[in-house]
Amino acid sequence: MVLISIQPFAFKKMFALAAALLCLATVSCFASSIFLPVDSTPYDRQMTRIRPVLNTASNGGSQVSIGRVNQWMEDLRDIPYGYQMEWKTPNEVLTRRPADCKGKAVALYERMQASGAKNVRLVIGKRAPTSRMTHAWLVWETEQGSYVLDPTFNWMGYRSEQIGRSAYVPHYAYAGAKKYRASSLEGLLAKN
Repeated sequence: MVLISIQPFAFKKMFALAAALLCLATVSCFASSIFLPVDSTPYDRQMTRIRPVLNTASNGGSQVSIGRVNQWMEDLRDIPYGYQMEWKTPNEVLTRRPADCKGKAVALYERMQASGAKNVRLVIGKRAPTSRMTHAWLVWETEQGSYVLDPTFNWMGYRSEQIGRSAYVPHYAYAGAKKYRASSLEGLLAKN
């Protein structure tokens, strides 16, 4: 005779499963990263000049299409690149003088917010894992999927699955007054 004992899962295993499901539910557009809310980032002091832009609520009045966003990206892409120590405001970027990735990303963020786009994040990280310098771009979560918007290097937005895991490595993100730190999904699952 074979006896089968039904024992409930160990609490530790259930906690690990719940944590893994929570992580999977909050995965950003990056296949191996999630954003965890934080009180501060190493970039907070630098962000003082653009904080009013980040904290402006989305107009919410109209639908923003990817075609419209691509046109804005093309306009910003035409602005000559020039590294700046401090973050330029969107008005400074639109003077058409040289601007860097930070200024172009913030200018696109402002246009999107003013036009009613929701679920837009300003991301700071690396364009590739081997990059020596940090880079800034936007992530836009839509019903059609997540888009990586980089008006410094790209003429149009790309769906996150088109980018793959070898590009755009996030470190920190800003969405309105909220701040986030990117964390590796694999690292979180390994801890449990």
